Amino acid sequence: MQKLSLNQSLSQKLSPQQIQFIKLLQVPTAELDTRVEEELEINPALEEGREEEPVQEKEEFDDAEVSSTEDLNVEDYLGDDDYSGYKMQGDGNYSDEEDREMPVAMQASLNDQLEAQLGFIGLDERQETIAKQLIGSIETDGYIRRELDSIVNDLAFAQNIESDIEELEELLSQIQRFDPPGIAARSLQECLLIQLERKADDIEDDPSITTAIKILSFCFDEFTKKHYDKIIKKLNIENDDLLKEAVNAITKLNPKPGSISGGLVKTQYLIPDFLMTNNDGEFDLTLNSRNAPELRVSQSYSEMFSAYDKSDKKDKKLKETVSFVKQKLDAAKWFIDAIKQRQNTLLRTMESILKFQYEFFLEGDETKLRPMILKDIANEIQMDISTVSRVANSKSIQTDFGIFPLKYFFSEGISTVSGEDVSSREVKNVLAEMISKEDKKKPLSDDKLEKSLKARGYNIARRTVAKYREQLNIPVARLRKEL
Repeated sequence: MQKLSLNQSLSQKLSPQQIQFIKLLQVPTAELDTRVEEELEINPALEEGREEEPVQEKEEFDDAEVSSTEDLNVEDYLGDDDYSGYKMQGDGNYSDEEDREMPVAMQASLNDQLEAQLGFIGLDERQETIAKQLIGSIETDGYIRRELDSIVNDLAFAQNIESDIEELEELLSQIQRFDPPGIAARSLQECLLIQLERKADDIEDDPSITTAIKILSFCFDEFTKKHYDKIIKKLNIENDDLLKEAVNAITKLNPKPGSISGGLVKTQYLIPDFLMTNNDGEFDLTLNSRNAPELRVSQSYSEMFSAYDKSDKKDKKLKETVSFVKQKLDAAKWFIDAIKQRQNTLLRTMESILKFQYEFFLEGDETKLRPMILKDIANEIQMDISTVSRVANSKSIQTDFGIFPLKYFFSEGISTVSGEDVSSREVKNVLAEMISKEDKKKPLSDDKLEKSLKARGYNIARRTVAKYREQLNIPVARLRKEL
């Protein structure tokens, strides 16, 4: 037997307006135009342009009442495709010239370039189909990572062609002679060897190239770990200069041959959300104008409610239509309010960051950055940490010293011998400077780097040194060793 009971509890839920604001807040400036255009398309009650006069506020009406009016026929309005302001293109002044895109110079992709070279090696129709399957398996960096036996299965199921690994190996070796050098390799070792063998064909009897081929063929693991002593012993290399020339020849090769192919590359531009200039110590902070689109509520939609309020309210169909208009009108107001709230939140957050990092913005010196975390800014502007995080993760500022992402200014603190807190970014700069000035024949280990930093007054543990070194993409001492 089922029992019914009542439970009373408190819960928090986000309103549709709050959800809309959160989504708008994390949108970067470069994508805000697209978001506004989407809203303009789906909501005819929202228009572009400055609002010249305040929209007349509508009075609440009884949903149970219906009306009809002779002043405004809503059905005719909704059915009138040529009504000014309703169409997506604008106020009836749409021109095809405005919608034309600038021509883009198209370039052949990597696959197109490789398939074009197939015509020069004299393959029959069956071999060409297999070769195109191999080319189609090449990834954007120029490697084939799919196993050949899997490609054999692909040919059998998709192309109805019976083949074997030996035939694929033969065709693959021909494709590996194509440009760019090193293409269609199955590993880094094979990629580098293909490039060296191409150079050996062009330059005969070059001892450095010959030695480099031997190093990659027989001592690849030792080379990747920079165990040069083992390479010298294994290959009986008596001349240190010869080893140095061979290593230099290898390091000049391209490990990603697909990256230099002529493909259509879309250039990404960084658009700052804030603009800041320094006028003799007085900072002028403004939002990028693209963050402040001029939007207004459609005047014609507001007039509908005025006409409806004066009507007899007996037509049920008219009541349903006006309910739809009311929904679009409210959504337009919500969107405009969310845009304004977004602007206010962005400015408050950036002004607080400017206050914390005032010394940095004066000179642009990275060592002037103070330790600052999200909680510091959240407490300052009395907002939630998640709100500050959304602003910091996707926004940037243009200063007199360049464009910086906002998350650049957030860092943890490290204590010094004097008891002061310094930014971890300052410690990273000192660490990078020490490594850049070290003796590359005897690079500094993490233990020695820890002792050197402590000698400069930074209380830091060895594991923290290792963490900062990895964040700087600096390898361990053994891999930094040079001849």
